[in-house]
Amino acid sequence: MSTARPADAVEQARPRDRHAAAPGDAPFDSKVRTRSARIAVIGVGYVGLPLALSYARQGFAVTGIDVDPAKIAMLAAGRSYVDDVSVGDLAEEVRAGRFIATSDPDVLRTADVIFICVPTPYTKNKEPDTTYIRSAAEDAARRMPRDSLVILRSTSYPRTTEELVRPILGGAGFTVGADAFLAFAPERVDPGRRDFTLRNTPVLVGGCDEESTRRAALILSQCVDQVVPMSSPAAAEMAKLLENVFRNVNIALVNQLAMLCDRMGLDVWEVTAGAATKPYGFLPFHPGPGVGGHCIPVDPYYLAWKAREYDFHMDFVELAARVNDDMPYFTATKILLALNGAHEAAAAPRVLLLGVTFKRDVADYRNSPALRIMEILRKNGVKVSYHDPYIPELPAASGIVTSQPLTRETLADADCIVIATDHSTIDYGWVVQHARKVFDTRNATARVSHGREKIIRL
Repeated sequence: MSTARPADAVEQARPRDRHAAAPGDAPFDSKVRTRSARIAVIGVGYVGLPLALSYARQGFAVTGIDVDPAKIAMLAAGRSYVDDVSVGDLAEEVRAGRFIATSDPDVLRTADVIFICVPTPYTKNKEPDTTYIRSAAEDAARRMPRDSLVILRSTSYPRTTEELVRPILGGAGFTVGADAFLAFAPERVDPGRRDFTLRNTPVLVGGCDEESTRRAALILSQCVDQVVPMSSPAAAEMAKLLENVFRNVNIALVNQLAMLCDRMGLDVWEVTAGAATKPYGFLPFHPGPGVGGHCIPVDPYYLAWKAREYDFHMDFVELAARVNDDMPYFTATKILLALNGAHEAAAAPRVLLLGVTFKRDVADYRNSPALRIMEILRKNGVKVSYHDPYIPELPAASGIVTSQPLTRETLADADCIVIATDHSTIDYGWVVQHARKVFDTRNATARVSHGREKIIRL
């Protein structure tokens, strides 16, 4: 496949006038520049909703499509369920009619650009589950008009775009590069982050052909400052996995170091802080009870699964993933040891978890290690409750459980407080003051000077 040089493609994608067509523009380009292109976003979660709102704020007519009726109802009422989308921004675009939400895929019949932003989980056997991508692609292929552009944003294994999505479009009678266009542009969302947003985070884009890349770069440049063209969708897919596997491997390194330091009686937090003083050749990563979110725990298995198709085994990557998968078990074991003798013999030990989300200050508990820790402790006879200001209710095997108020009474009632997620809204000095024992998996108590005898750190 011939490709434009990255600088050329970016220049072609840069709008000359955000509201006027340029002389000689092709119909697609003209629609983009005049904001008459109709955009559909399949999947309006943590990736799709911020993307949809970004285009709506730029003056495009955007439709969000989702199978969850509760989400559709909230969006129609102008209520956001995503941290990175404010209620005010959403309500404004809904009132203006630039953004609508629906569960009816027939709206794809008038779409010029279709973004696929659906989940890509893995199975119980740690194999890719591309069910949602397939379903979204089939919905698009059955309905989209000729000359439409489809952009897959969901993280997946290399060649998903060309081996899964492209044949679906072909089966519906489309010829990619002629009467339909297809590209992959991976999301780079870090929930809750304010310094790097959709606008100022560079986006990679790889099309199935040169024209697909050019069109995708053009539409993406309307909302993103820097578009980086890649030679193919597979190159962009591999780059995305590399970003997340890099983090997973380095987290695994420091988590394994934490286990060794525990055995040797060393403070892993002191060790990592000391190493971080080196001004070159070292990037600080920190231990914790495990990894969570959508990408970091999942992507290594996507990559390793695809590699086996080529008789290649990503042993290094899989080992790192297993180390991180083991951390909730290691953490739970340490908590059980801390509880030994710390409660009345006739009663089940009581633990209060502070934080159940996968990272600080976000309302997202996907694959959170805190959930696995809760499950392990309960299986070992521990009575577990939680407090999280971002998660008022949590589904559990026994039904819905609710966040407990953080009071002196709830702290004193627990045999051990486990800091599983270090939300910045919690006063950890106050927690230590009123708790019997604190197990800190995040070093949240580093600056607490009193009650050090109560604190056990990972």
